[in-house]
Amino acid sequence: MSDEMIQRVLKVIATSKRIPLETVTIDSQFEALGIDSMDAVEILFALEGEFDISIPDEEVRTVRSVRDMCAGVERLLAAKDAGAPAGQ
Repeated sequence: MSDEMIQRVLKVIATSKRIPLETVTIDSQFEALGIDSMDAVEILFALEGEFDISIPDEEVRTVRSVRDMCAGVERLLAAKDAGAPAGQ
């Protein structure tokens, strides 16, 4: 995972949840950040806009941490760069 991509994800999470950026790390769990399922949906919409990707609904249900979210974004970006449909 690139540092730039991780920082972009952290910024989207902090901005969407309106919490200080320094409180969000790659190892943060959503529960510890006070992120519930509605917050997660809002964050995912923001990430789709930030990275110009489409996040499949089934992926959303498995994401529980910032690291999970970064890994998912990385996978979708790789698929997009390869020209494959997202989620494959």
